[in-house]
Amino acid sequence: MNERLLRGIGVSPGIAYAPAILVRSEFPDVPDRTVEESEVDGEVRRLEEAVEVVAAQLDGLRERVLHRAGVEESRIFDAQILMVRDKVFLKSVEQLIRNNQLSAETAYEFKSLEIRNLWANTGSAQLRERLADVTAVQMRILQRLLGLREDQLWEGQPGERAIVVAHELSPGLTVQFDRDYVVGLVSEEGTRTSHAAILAHSLGIPAVMGAVGALSRIKPGTELLIDGQSGAVLLDPTPTEREEMMTYIIRRRRLDFELQANVNQPSVTPDGSFIALLGNVDLPEEIEAAQASGAEGVGLLRTEFLIVGRTSLPTEDEQTTYFRRIADAFKDRTVIIRTFDLGGDKFPAAFQAPHEANPFLGWRSIRVCLDKPEIFRPQLRAVLRAAHDRPIQIMLPLVTTVEEVLESRAIMEEEAAALKRDNIPAAGSVPIGVMIETPAAVMIADHLARVSAFFSVGTNDLTQYTLAVDRGNARLANRFSPHHPAVIRQLARIAEVATSADISASVCGEMASDPLSAVLLMGLGYDTLSVSPQDLALIKWVVRSVPMAAAREAAAASLAAGTAKEVGDAIRAVVKRHIDMRLLEPGAIQ
Repeated sequence: MNERLLRGIGVSPGIAYAPAILVRSEFPDVPDRTVEESEVDGEVRRLEEAVEVVAAQLDGLRERVLHRAGVEESRIFDAQILMVRDKVFLKSVEQLIRNNQLSAETAYEFKSLEIRNLWANTGSAQLRERLADVTAVQMRILQRLLGLREDQLWEGQPGERAIVVAHELSPGLTVQFDRDYVVGLVSEEGTRTSHAAILAHSLGIPAVMGAVGALSRIKPGTELLIDGQSGAVLLDPTPTEREEMMTYIIRRRRLDFELQANVNQPSVTPDGSFIALLGNVDLPEEIEAAQASGAEGVGLLRTEFLIVGRTSLPTEDEQTTYFRRIADAFKDRTVIIRTFDLGGDKFPAAFQAPHEANPFLGWRSIRVCLDKPEIFRPQLRAVLRAAHDRPIQIMLPLVTTVEEVLESRAIMEEEAAALKRDNIPAAGSVPIGVMIETPAAVMIADHLARVSAFFSVGTNDLTQYTLAVDRGNARLANRFSPHHPAVIRQLARIAEVATSADISASVCGEMASDPLSAVLLMGLGYDTLSVSPQDLALIKWVVRSVPMAAAREAAAASLAAGTAKEVGDAIRAVVKRHIDMRLLEPGAIQ
């Protein structure tokens, strides 16, 4: 094991080599301070002035991103400006100032802490990332109220080039970096869908996130070699390792040329089997990336970002507008909208939810939607309205019973009838499919097939629930394997049931975005994969390189395997006959 090696998530491809500079961006200490009654109005004005200044700062960053990265990326700051100006939240801060004679910063910190505590233990990576945006905005306001400057965060001697290392990177901090000076980014928090990751990718800065322990192991000035493709961070690389890096860079560039040449080619195997490649869309800014990568529609549109960081539920009109925007971007292509995948630890601040000892086994996903019609019904109405003249479908998350599907369909029918009565243009119905994410759903797949329009497999949760391994637990990372034989056999059963029932089955979990797993899924009978936008070109290249006959051979060998390692070896043994495996394995840093 290389003690100089850190592993994280590659979120923005590219290789960078430079000394480290550390950024420590933390919430400032806010003193508990009260004011005289005569000073209350002045504190409210201080709050209003801070909001205006920060909103202007963010608007300046938005303009900078607009010119450097594009319209979609600039919308990240539109969202942050809305957070800064959230009238409901600011009203609650003002009331606290007036009712308790608190200073503006004390009241603002108190209300900010309420939101952070509400979302702090979320098990959803997407929701944690939206919380990061809220946190970044709150820090800016507090720094303004306390009279603190933003330019005293660096640890290390500036040079001609540097790699920034931080606990967490906000979009504002990321876009402020000088591209000629900052050649790479490393953070302990964040994933591919975080706003900072999206900006880093758009700005062309290699970045690794989720590198646990980076700040404790990396000292200012440490020479770093990072691989934004594989997520590896190497401390103090040797001359030999730097030479190997250059060889890998040349090899990857050749592959990049091939990937680009394949973007507009059909996703057909060498022996003539068509594999539909759709895109997963978490955020509005991923629309353009999915289109540019050749997505043939949207196989998973996550909707949780509509709720995170808000003190009120999104309106029916807001959701309708967003769903129409997505469908229009993929005109005449299927768009599958997943209903709110909320959990026992991640709810909108608009209503209180009970604390649960194990939220992953508790009140979440479709259970919440069915129990909370004030969330579910407006979303179904929005889908029906958007689907009036667009090919939109609905997908229900974490279904474990037939009744959940039937009850959802009944509610949709009621709302369709209400829209018709009110002369509001809307579809009479939309196809309803289910996500297969638990062993329970796999076991009753034949019954679910009778009431569902399609299956889509969420391999992340299916693996988690099958193996009893928390996918967010770093200690158990080596035990979390979608190649476990128990998972592979369930995947085979789902495909077989769907084929027998004459309904489609796709995979939208992370396995679909992994080249080796994609080959396995093809061989198991899945002819539709929904892939992360940044991985679409690579998966299409794999599809066009590996014959279906070879994929079926890999699947057969995997089903006979007894361990996850044997499954991986079986896939590699087949794939290496058609693809240079050095292009698919972890990159320049081993």
